Amino acid sequence: MLKVEKLVDLSPDRRARIMTRSMEDISAVFLEVRDTVTQIKEQGDIIALKHYTKYKQDISVSDLKATPQEFKAAYESVKPEVVEALKFAAQNIRKFHQAQLEREMWSIEIAPGILAGRVTRPMDIIGAYVPGRRAAYPSSVLMNIIPAKTAGVKRVVVTTPPDEGMTVVPEVLVAADIAGAEAVYKIGGPWAVGSLAYGTETIPRVDKIVGPGNRWVTAAKMVVFGQVDIDSPAGPSEALIIADDTADPKMVAYDFFSQLEHDPDSAAVLVTFSEKVARAVTEEINQGLETIPRRETIEVGLKNNSAVILTETFDQAIDFANEYATEHLEILTEDPWAVLPRIKHAGSIFMGPWAPVPAGDYASGTNHVLPTGQCARMFSGLSVDDFIKKPTFQYLTKDGLGYLKDAIITLAEAEGLPVHAETIRRRFE
Repeated sequence: MLKVEKLVDLSPDRRARIMTRSMEDISAVFLEVRDTVTQIKEQGDIIALKHYTKYKQDISVSDLKATPQEFKAAYESVKPEVVEALKFAAQNIRKFHQAQLEREMWSIEIAPGILAGRVTRPMDIIGAYVPGRRAAYPSSVLMNIIPAKTAGVKRVVVTTPPDEGMTVVPEVLVAADIAGAEAVYKIGGPWAVGSLAYGTETIPRVDKIVGPGNRWVTAAKMVVFGQVDIDSPAGPSEALIIADDTADPKMVAYDFFSQLEHDPDSAAVLVTFSEKVARAVTEEINQGLETIPRRETIEVGLKNNSAVILTETFDQAIDFANEYATEHLEILTEDPWAVLPRIKHAGSIFMGPWAPVPAGDYASGTNHVLPTGQCARMFSGLSVDDFIKKPTFQYLTKDGLGYLKDAIITLAEAEGLPVHAETIRRRFE
């Protein structure tokens, strides 16, 4: 049974447990994953084929790539209303991410004869990892691919774990097609990450790997980071709700439940200075457990990673939220716009009673690939920025370089780099 906990009464251990929730620990699998990735690097497709013989005994490299016939069959098997919903969501996601695009080039005059600026250039090819089988989420396919295509990435390839017979969840294929992926490869786990990072006979080497996965996928992404870029490390889903007296306890309870139904490691926290709301929400949650769908999953997350925290002041609630640095933050207050400027750390922010987390999960346009486990302190959600490089440029006239000459020579010699200084001097001899 969930109970109200006063912030002032939390022990250091209990506070730490709430803050760390179910952060992904990859240490136990890191060495195993590193070995698998190394084998992929050295031997290519054959390693993945050996792994997937359990799904198809006579497997060949041709089984690793989804065919046009499989895409056609997927459209035929997926309900028309699901296809239309995916297209509707894709339209909104594109609209939001197109608004993120910056000027292609800008420059300023530093001093007479010195022009400096920056250009934006998309990556050439990226890989999107999509969980498969029972964990398949076609909405995540849209969220990973559309920002890349909007940024101008020419080629986006998808990897997803296959099921028996080397088949792929049809909704994943439909979503990949709607989002504009160039290819879908039936491979998952560290085998997929290694193949994308180093390239194989079948799967191209990419510039960046994005997309959520289990701890083996997360570990593999950490192994190949530097060889390729990656997005932020992803862990179990989480949400924190800031509420005042205006919050509806029934809705807060359902927001709790909707967050925790992801998986047993999910986390949900309510922080409020209203004792009335804290106790009413706790009662709604405890009563609702009797009839809620997916009760077994929800109960585990409720017991292990969730809390209702009562603070003495609203400022304490804000401070707690910023320390928690949640993936999803709901602001259920009389004036959420007054709270927004005070939020420093959150992956995505949902303001008011009509903006529950599922709106962003599916169709409002914002991205649901977000930092977890306090990573919102230093990472942002997936966006077009993740697929764009920003090289700088400069153009100098002789007068412009002359203006800098003495400072460059002085600093170069101070750092023990005499040739740096000499290449400047010789231009003025």
